[in-house]
Amino acid sequence: MEPPDIDHTYYNGRHYHNRYQVIKEDIPFWIRRVKEFGDPVLELAVGTGRVTIPLAKEGFQVTGIDVSDSMMTEGRRRASEAGAEVEWVKADVRDFQLGRKFNTIIFPLNTVCHFLDLRDLEACLSCVKEHLARNGRFIIDAIVPSAERLARDPDERFFNSEYPDPDGEGVVKVYESNRYDPASQVNHVKFHYQVPGRSEEIVEELNMRMYFPEELDALLKYNGFGIDAKYGDYDDASFGPTSPKQMIVCGPGE
Repeated sequence: MEPPDIDHTYYNGRHYHNRYQVIKEDIPFWIRRVKEFGDPVLELAVGTGRVTIPLAKEGFQVTGIDVSDSMMTEGRRRASEAGAEVEWVKADVRDFQLGRKFNTIIFPLNTVCHFLDLRDLEACLSCVKEHLARNGRFIIDAIVPSAERLARDPDERFFNSEYPDPDGEGVVKVYESNRYDPASQVNHVKFHYQVPGRSEEIVEELNMRMYFPEELDALLKYNGFGIDAKYGDYDDASFGPTSPKQMIVCGPGE
């Protein structure tokens, strides 16, 4: 099993936190689900703790695993500043053994799309089954693939985001372009970082596997999960034709 490519600005904890800390709209969703299903909680690919730290501050017992030292170093620092108690474990979400069960296991914000092939996804799902309590729930947040975005001209660049430079040099601007391969269902996204003080931009590719709704449901079913609920966004709206998200709540199958 090949290790993920984490030598990348996207996976740099300081850059990642500054870029994604503004995303907060999903936090109430996760708090509601943990109140519903209980702790202990396991977050897969915890990153810098964007979700885990607010859960810990609510008083839940939370463990986060990630393979990136940079992410976890930044996460530990942020958790300490926030007075949040989080257990941080360095592990690959495709191959981990914690020796205990969790009532709620979460996979936020499209992280499942980093699995580019079924072997990796199924390896992760096998580990989840091993760690999910008998009455526990596994919850995935995955984007609904957009035909319009996937069909964009690969030579065009679009503004993605901007965030404070972690070295205090100003604002980092991020643009993106993408080329979608329908055979593999992988969207090859290029991020173009304009970093203050650098004459040349940083260009890096992040590959994202697009999981279509019926496909993802079937993959969960045939890997031993039963789907209890499927929401179309963070407001608990039912999943439907115009939903932007696949918020799937599943438990151990029969």
